[in-house]
Amino acid sequence: MIAEDSVLLRIGLVKVVEMAGFEVAAEAGDGQELLAAVEEHRPDLAVVDVRMPPGFTDEGVRAALEIRQKWPSTAVLMLSQYVEERYAADLLATNTSGVGYLLKQRVADVEEFIEALRRVAAGGTALDPQVVAQLLVRRASDPLERLTARERDVLALMAEGRSNAGIAAQLVVSESAVAKHINNILAKLDLPKADADHRRVLAVLRFLGVGARACRVPVLRGVM
Repeated sequence: MIAEDSVLLRIGLVKVVEMAGFEVAAEAGDGQELLAAVEEHRPDLAVVDVRMPPGFTDEGVRAALEIRQKWPSTAVLMLSQYVEERYAADLLATNTSGVGYLLKQRVADVEEFIEALRRVAAGGTALDPQVVAQLLVRRASDPLERLTARERDVLALMAEGRSNAGIAAQLVVSESAVAKHINNILAKLDLPKADADHRRVLAVLRFLGVGARACRVPVLRGVM
């Protein structure tokens, strides 16, 4: 499902995802069309523009939140022209599974964009690096200060939705080193003893500044 008011960009998105093997069930130009199409087709994934008619403010985000509430099996990847990290936090506050938030410029890197689509469709997360960078600045005075620079790098990549292997490749270190950093992060953030995957999600939520409501969502396994 593709929801984008710019006809040219919508056509481009359709071509890109179809070339990657996705089937586009429907297209929409505004939030109401999007909701009607999702109700009819129940897609596995919806790619949604943040700002759509009629107000071009947060219509796409509000539609995405409604989708996550009514049809939680539909994953949502938001696309935005600008970094507005609060929208990513809003989505994660309702459900941490199958959520993405990327800048539209990322579409130009087709391989990375398709990787993000597949990750979100599989139940993982994909956050734009610029969103993560802004969160690092905004969250400067909190328990995250306990983390070393390398541990903050690892947590930032976790927030982008990367796996241990992906983090290791990005930082040019071994997967065992990444696992050690993650264990240190979980300990320093004083997260409750629980399933390892659940604690990993909690660490990312702490990083994003998402409230306790999100910490009660179902546990993600092997997707972040």
